[in-house]
Parts: sequence; C-alpha cells; structure tokens
Amino acid sequence: MRVRDAVEADADAMAAIADAPPDVMRNLVHDRTVRIAEEEADGTDPNQDADGDDPNLLGFVSFDADDGTVHVTQLEGTPDACEQLLAEPVRFADRENMAVELLAPDDEPQVGDAAEAVGFTSMGSGPRFKGTPTVRYRMED
Repeated sequence: MRVRDAVEADADAMAAIADAPPDVMRNLVHDRTVRIAEEEADGTDPNQDADGDDPNLLGFVSFDADDGTVHVTQLEGTPDACEQLLAEPVRFADRENMAVELLAPDDEPQVGDAAEAVGFTSMGSGPRFKGTPTVRYRMED
C-alpha cells in the first residue's frame, strides 16, 4: 500500500468510496490536508499515476488543525487502509506537539477499530451525524 497526497483528479474515486458527490470531494482536497492510500503499482505503466480514475484507491483521510488539536475530518476505506492512513495525522500531530481527535460513526466499525489499533483512546459518545451515533477518540501528544 502506498500513501500519497490527494489531488483534484482523485475526487471521483474518493466520492465512490465515501458515497458523496465528486464536487464535495474536490472541495475537500482544496480545503483540508488529504492523503490517499492506494495499491502499490506494479511498475509496468509509467503513466499509471496520471489517471485520477484510480480503481486501486483503498481509502483516504482528511484532517486539519486548530487550537492545539489535529482533527480527523473524514476517514474512509478498507480496514488496513484506515489504520495506515491514521498514521498521517498522528505523525503531523507528533511533529507539532498536538493531540489528535476523530469521531467514528457507529455504522463504520473500521474507523473505530483503526483508531484503537493505532493507540487512540475512546472518550465516549460523540455528536450524531445525520442521525448516526459516533464515538469520540483522542490521542494525546
């Protein structure tokens, strides 16, 4: 699995994973730090990374920071991708001496499982999003 910065051309593939409109994903790429997890390239096509319609996209994470905390704003993908992608905001937070927080929707167990696997602590119930309960996770500096 390879992790890289997201580009606008990734919006359609991100939208398919997140079940969201591509325009929303394009805005996400422009407004937040977004990292993509994709299958490792086999090395036979020198232009394979130039196509934004990547069927090998495994997941993505978006995050931003304010008031001493890095906030994971979205995490989508396979369980392994979610776990690996969480390393990105954690690494940023470590460099900046910040905590990291995320909200894991109850209907997306791979998010909470990934958070626990990389060392986040459950802080109890979070707010509801579109009627879905969430769990608040935090990792201190």
